Amino acid sequence: MLKSLIEFKNNVKNKMIGILVITHEDLGDHLIRCASHVVGMKPRQLSYLSVFTQDDPEVVLAKARKLIEQLDSGDGVLLVSDMLGATPCNIASRLVQPGKVECLAGANLPMLVRVITYRNEPLPVVIEKGLSGGQSGVIQINAKESSHAN
Repeated sequence: MLKSLIEFKNNVKNKMIGILVITHEDLGDHLIRCASHVVGMKPRQLSYLSVFTQDDPEVVLAKARKLIEQLDSGDGVLLVSDMLGATPCNIASRLVQPGKVECLAGANLPMLVRVITYRNEPLPVVIEKGLSGGQSGVIQINAKESSHAN
C-alpha cells in the first residue's frame, strides 16, 4: 500500500504536458526565448516549429508529427499556434487528437507563460489556463494622471 502511494506521488510529480509552438517564421523560437526569460529557465518538453512561405505543408506536417512523438511523455501535447486560419494553425489542426493532442490559436507571451506554468496539470486545465492567460494579457493601457503633469 505504501509503495503504491509513493509510486502515485512520483507519477503526479513527473506528469508534464509537452508543448509545441507552431508559428510563422521564427515567432515560435522568439516566444519560447521570451517565456524562458520570464520563468527563469528553458523548460523541458517545449519546442517550436517554424513555417516559412516556401515550405510544403505536408513536409511541415511530418516534422510536427515527429516533434509531437518526442514531446509526449504520455500526458499529451499542447500545440500553440499564432493565427487562426493561417497555414501554421491549419497544419496544427490536422494534428489534433482530442484528449491527447490539443491546439490553441492566437499565441502570445502571456498564453505561453501560463501553459508552461500549469503544464503539470491535466490537459483540459492547461488549455483553460492558456486561454485565460492569452485573453487577459491583451488589454488597453491607459495613461496615468501623473504622466500628464509634466
